[in-house]
Amino acid sequence: MKDIKIFACPTAEKFTEEICESLDLPMGKIESYKFANDNNFVQFKESVREQDIYLVQTTQPPVNERIMELLITIDAAKRASAHRINVVLPYFIYSRSDKKDQPRVPVTARLFAELLESAGASRVITCDLHNSAIQAYFDIPCDRITGQHILQAYFDEKQIENKVVVATDAGSSKKAYKYSKYFECPLALIDKRRSGNDDKAVAINIIGDVKGKTALIFDDEVSTAGTMVEAAKILQEHGVKEIYAACTHGILCGPAISRIENSPIKELVITNTVPLPEEKRIPKIKMVSIAPLFAEAIKRVNEAKALGDLFEFDK
Repeated sequence: MKDIKIFACPTAEKFTEEICESLDLPMGKIESYKFANDNNFVQFKESVREQDIYLVQTTQPPVNERIMELLITIDAAKRASAHRINVVLPYFIYSRSDKKDQPRVPVTARLFAELLESAGASRVITCDLHNSAIQAYFDIPCDRITGQHILQAYFDEKQIENKVVVATDAGSSKKAYKYSKYFECPLALIDKRRSGNDDKAVAINIIGDVKGKTALIFDDEVSTAGTMVEAAKILQEHGVKEIYAACTHGILCGPAISRIENSPIKELVITNTVPLPEEKRIPKIKMVSIAPLFAEAIKRVNEAKALGDLFEFDK
């Protein structure tokens, strides 16, 4: 690998260290702190002139602080004459605000994409976008890898028998079908209907045979865990033996941890795209690292090789 340096924004050191270990490269030296007036300061402590650099940023709260840190770091790299500034975002900030689905609301995912470009980013590498159309918000390359293969490998090792993949609603059926195809097992769908005037979705039925089976639920992210826990409860009512859940992005905000802890879910498997604080690490939550996959993506970008099999859903 030639002319490459990898730097961590302030909360991304651990993830960046894993990437650098996988590539057998030292982590770049950078200094970040706040002035007394709460303004951010960033300085590269080594030359990046004509280098192919990678800036890694996570979404540890407060999220808006992470955005400003990243933009300032990109600007510092641009003014230090970096050749290419590649932004590594394991979880794309504001990815759920991806469309104008209500009157007088922003499309913040697009705004964030425009901010990255304006600051000077040359490329963005991210993972399992909430909506793949977000890639089209950029006029620079945006590469999307997936945690699918890592989650599949985890359950392959468990050698679960008599399993069924369950889609929590019609919208997730396409993704669930692809997982069921990989595991060569049946697919079931939870039927949701709107109840009353509060427009709340209520799970009332299951399409498919789940009785006595081990259910696997997959999603791209888990935020408050309401949908996933509701799905687990109705599966339990329909005679499922065990329930495992998995997602790429474990946001796990609000009541998520207590909901999971008190749910029928035996394990929730997540990757480390989003930092999980110690206070949220309960026995039911298992974390697997996706940093080596990002390391491989960086290696291929640097060597001008294809990334296709890293972000295609099917093998």
